[in-house]
Amino acid sequence: MAQSKPVANPETAPLGARRQLATKPFSRADKIFYRTSSVAAYIAVSIVGLILLFLLIRAWPALEKQGINFVLGSTWDASPDKVIFQIGPMLWGSLLVSLIGLIIAVPMALAVAYFIEFMAAKRVAKVATVLIDLLAALPSVVIGLWGMVVFSPLAAHWAQLLNQVLGWIPIFANDTENYIGSPFIAGWIVAVMIVPIIASVSREIFSQIDRDLINGSLALGAGKASTFFRVILPTSGGGVVGGILLGLGRALGETVAIFFVLNLVFDINWGDIVAPKGGSVASMILAKFGEATAEELNALMASGLVLFIVTLLVNWLAAFIVAKAQPWRK
Repeated sequence: MAQSKPVANPETAPLGARRQLATKPFSRADKIFYRTSSVAAYIAVSIVGLILLFLLIRAWPALEKQGINFVLGSTWDASPDKVIFQIGPMLWGSLLVSLIGLIIAVPMALAVAYFIEFMAAKRVAKVATVLIDLLAALPSVVIGLWGMVVFSPLAAHWAQLLNQVLGWIPIFANDTENYIGSPFIAGWIVAVMIVPIIASVSREIFSQIDRDLINGSLALGAGKASTFFRVILPTSGGGVVGGILLGLGRALGETVAIFFVLNLVFDINWGDIVAPKGGSVASMILAKFGEATAEELNALMASGLVLFIVTLLVNWLAAFIVAKAQPWRK
């Protein structure tokens, strides 16, 4: 009688060698795609590095001569007997205008993102998305001309009303009768330009939220407003903040549109948002580049270097926050 072979216990049977998973492309098409993508990435990083190196080389004479006062001072004098280049008012003005733009743009962008993702019908949502993307595609010069010709008189009237009603608050004070060319108007123009960026990122983040969380909140009796502030925003907060910082990077580098609507003055405007004086590093470079002397040109390059570094830091911070908020994309 044939004896049956003992069946090996799967718990005690020796395991085979661990199979090594391929981590690199192995087919010809995958290799070509992988190498092409790698080359494109390296080229992009190299271009940014070369731009930074070029600005640093051209800006070094001005930075070496002016020192830390180049960033902190408030005098710009290109006369041969007294050469002083300082961008303090312009740098602070860029931050002030960007901050005003964010204060205006963030509620608008979040409202648009919420409407498209949670309220609008599919056809309406598609049309609204296309319109928002179209707004992002408008050239800066077009928005700047619209702001100068159409929007500035209207926004100046708003600024005048703010001064009349809230003039006792320092930020709304204005000793002149002129409200054109104020940071308030420039902030509105910047807001129009960064709303599509913040709205697009926020809409993408909202679409990733588990709908069971929202439905559970509504089922427990919470209203839509309560659900938005206590469920949606806390869940998507990191990604939304990343989108806001991306918009901030866009606002800091805006040139032509602000040049058309802001009165550039080398006097630090600490917060008088309706006063007809302000600053912007990018717009200052545009205003002075055509008539700059060789030494002044180096100072303008240094100004661009400072703005470039600030924008890079803001965009890096935004990418870091978005990556932390969306770990599944790693």
